[in-house]
Amino acid sequence: MHIPDGFLSPQTYLPAYAAAAGAWLWAARSLRRQLDEQTVPKLAALTALAYGLGLVMLPIPGGTSGHVLGVAMLALLFGVRLAFLSYSLVLLLQSLLFGAGGITALPVNALAMGLAGAAVAVLVFRLLRRLSETLAVAGAAWCSVMLPGLIVGSVLGLQPLIAKGVDGTPLFFPFGFSIVLPAVLVPHALIGIGEAVLTLLVWRFARSRGWVAERWQAVGPARCA
Repeated sequence: MHIPDGFLSPQTYLPAYAAAAGAWLWAARSLRRQLDEQTVPKLAALTALAYGLGLVMLPIPGGTSGHVLGVAMLALLFGVRLAFLSYSLVLLLQSLLFGAGGITALPVNALAMGLAGAAVAVLVFRLLRRLSETLAVAGAAWCSVMLPGLIVGSVLGLQPLIAKGVDGTPLFFPFGFSIVLPAVLVPHALIGIGEAVLTLLVWRFARSRGWVAERWQAVGPARCA
């Protein structure tokens, strides 16, 4: 659901860069403590997987694209901060190397997919874990697609209201909420099912290798950020 360059007004992406800079600093605070010789190769492997998945994009109406994110698996296995930083790197490389997304849109994409996607995945997992681990993982993955989709669609739908020419013509993205939100959310509701299946497969592989027990027993379900 990358937003490309040229779709966002300076009134949007400049404050978003300020917010994203603060979020990146927050996420990096515990980086040295979180990264060790066991975590780094696991994180690198799953970040590379998320990078590859994000390149398989299908253009959809509403000014964005549809693809599996992979941020839920990063968040559930490594926490919100590392997932946010890793996915921000994924978005930066995709925008620079393949034109997927844009530099001006990077902070919105990172905050929506990297931070909000990771945070809601962990929150939903915590809420549903006692009912069913499978349900918790699947629900976390589905929500990690839908919340970013809602944010991206809302930011795009806001553009005609905040950036107009003297004749009232939108200067950037031209479609309002009534068009862009259904156009973004409906396809991503289906993509979220694929995200849930993928995340479950990764989760079960990680559990078989002992990564899940290591993650959740070490920090506990109440401190997974």
